[in-house]
Amino acid sequence: MKNIFQPAVTSEIIERINKLTPTTTQLWGKMNVAQMLAHCNVTYEMVYNDIHPKPGPIMRFILKKLVKSKVVNEKPYPKNNQTAPQFIIKGEKDFEKEKMRLIDYINQTQQLGENHFDGKESHSFGPLAKTEWNNMFYKHLDHHLAQFGA
Repeated sequence: MKNIFQPAVTSEIIERINKLTPTTTQLWGKMNVAQMLAHCNVTYEMVYNDIHPKPGPIMRFILKKLVKSKVVNEKPYPKNNQTAPQFIIKGEKDFEKEKMRLIDYINQTQQLGENHFDGKESHSFGPLAKTEWNNMFYKHLDHHLAQFGA
């Protein structure tokens, strides 16, 4: 899997984001392009902003046992995969605002580097290795950019 912490990979992802327009249509799924960008921002909000409640001990145990391996492994997500409630985006979103937020988060993550994330506590899964962080970040972005043909 490509390493999102490498500047060339970060640039490639940002180039793909920049190919999107407010009228880009999805190839599958229910979200429009602005909602998809907002959806992708949730991952980074959980890292950088304290705006999503953390799961309780029982839910966190379930997430670690049943969901974590699917999120942090290298296997691509299937189309129309079920998502967690906090990732469901309803209502209209501002395309340009969500696009710029996502690009800023991606740049911030790359600048901090993989060593910053090695062993860092995840919102839902506990401590993750740098490769797990990479897989989670990269494959989520790659999945949704492919969803919109970018």
